[in-house]
Amino acid sequence: MTLHDILRLLDERGVQLGADAGELVVRGSRKALDAELVGLLRAHKPALLAHLTGTGPKDAQSPLTELTETELAAVAATIPDGARNLEDIYPLAPLQEGVFFHHLTAEQGDPYVISLGYAFDSRARLDAYLDAYQAVIDRHTILRTAVVREGLPEPHQVVWRTARLPVEEVPVGPGEDALTRLRERFDPRRHRIDLTKAPLLRVLVAEDRPADRWVMLLHLHHILGDHTTLDVIHREIAAHLRGTEDTLPSPRPFRDFVAQVRTGPGPAAHETFFTGMLKDIDEPTAPYGLLDAQGDGTTVREHRTLLDPAVAHTLRDAARKAGVGTAAVAHLAWAQVLARLTGRDDVVFGTVLFGRLQDGGAETGTAMGPFINTLPIRLTVDDTGVTKALRDTQGLLAELLRHEHASLALAQRCSSVPAPAPLFTSLLNYRHSGGSTATDQADVTVPGCRTLHGEERTSYPLTVSVDDLGDDFHLTVQAATPVDPARVCAYFATALTGLARALEAGGNQPVDSVDVLSVGEWGVVVGGGVGGVGGLGCVHEVFEGWVRAACDAVAVVDGGVRVSYGELNARANRVAH
Repeated sequence: MTLHDILRLLDERGVQLGADAGELVVRGSRKALDAELVGLLRAHKPALLAHLTGTGPKDAQSPLTELTETELAAVAATIPDGARNLEDIYPLAPLQEGVFFHHLTAEQGDPYVISLGYAFDSRARLDAYLDAYQAVIDRHTILRTAVVREGLPEPHQVVWRTARLPVEEVPVGPGEDALTRLRERFDPRRHRIDLTKAPLLRVLVAEDRPADRWVMLLHLHHILGDHTTLDVIHREIAAHLRGTEDTLPSPRPFRDFVAQVRTGPGPAAHETFFTGMLKDIDEPTAPYGLLDAQGDGTTVREHRTLLDPAVAHTLRDAARKAGVGTAAVAHLAWAQVLARLTGRDDVVFGTVLFGRLQDGGAETGTAMGPFINTLPIRLTVDDTGVTKALRDTQGLLAELLRHEHASLALAQRCSSVPAPAPLFTSLLNYRHSGGSTATDQADVTVPGCRTLHGEERTSYPLTVSVDDLGDDFHLTVQAATPVDPARVCAYFATALTGLARALEAGGNQPVDSVDVLSVGEWGVVVGGGVGGVGGLGCVHEVFEGWVRAACDAVAVVDGGVRVSYGELNARANRVAH
């Protein structure tokens, strides 16, 4: 949530916020000040105090790096017009470091390129849109930023004074689909954006004569921004097209955020926290045995669904009464799924944290840049009651927020997992989407333009996103082949449903007894999927029923090896006798 979102939430609940002698003063009803809101206020106290007192980061324009003249000359040599076109230079933010690492290690393509497609009803509309986009680039430093590492002690982001949006017109042959042609011309699974050349965006356009329209495909590298960045870009484009750009707030340079991060808690504090959480974890949490956390996303498939509205309502109501937030429910539900998929009761996964409230309290809901970060969280799925487990989860998330600007590399080194094995290979992204999904947020609300396509990938082989729409929850699962994203999504939805019902029933049910398998899938597991095999029984009895009913059916798949029920039964008998 952005600072704007929290202030709006306080207003909606009739909660008054003030500052006195360096402390927050909060006035509101006990019902309004639930555990989730109190946790947000505690976690983001410095930012809220800065907002209330009108303070912010000090010395924002002071140098953030110490480079020699030789190193600065090497940077200038990478920029058109050299030093005259060099506006600023500073190190990468935490998320940028991780994204840049994955960019370097990807064998082909780039897993961190956001792809958006639009249709315009005329070339004039398209050209006006592109002109407005250039005006937005001119306003914001992050959109004129490149990344340079050659000849430097560490990678730096370099702000150009002038950076032109590259636009390529692609011819479309008879019978070809215009959008498909553009996607073939630049597919992030096979092509890469040169991070040394600002802006880190690419635009392809084509005339779609059969539909009497123009199609545009835009690629933006994730090292430039998060979903809020996309939202801000399109709001500003709409303002330029309406002629109301003079009403836009003054742009805030991303360097302010970098400065704040560098003056926050240091590596020692981060290391103490993550060592306490991870020091005895000595093997990866890798669902389905997926161990490649540096993939290029080429085999990733996606499934989206809306959580049953009745379940969503029950979940919100029960969580509120239990004094926990829905984000904590989502994290515990994903831990349940991981526990079943890995056969472990102690699991670690990545969670996406939104760093827009720790940068001095300015209105960062209108700022551009990759403020988010990915860090590990460790949860245990045991016989603890659901309510207590959720409160523990919420408490850990609040602690994690205090370290949201730590680097993922540092956090991983605090575990006992030997390099180069990953600490985790799945990711949960819980985000407040304000009534729209992530793709909808990027929509262009201007006449004559509509969204055709939206795609975002990561390097992780299994990613779950929860879009909190205010009333409903939109679930998205991206999974690397051969994992079925629809099945994983069903597990997650079932876990959310089970937790909601457990809370509604009092919250005493042990977490490890809450199911992740639907009734239909349980039927398949215990033998309801083949004629002649049904009902419950001991495992060996159910297995023997499958051998009799479907001897040649595949029972086990391991890579390219397939073993039938008959073959597996024969092997089991040889071992037994």
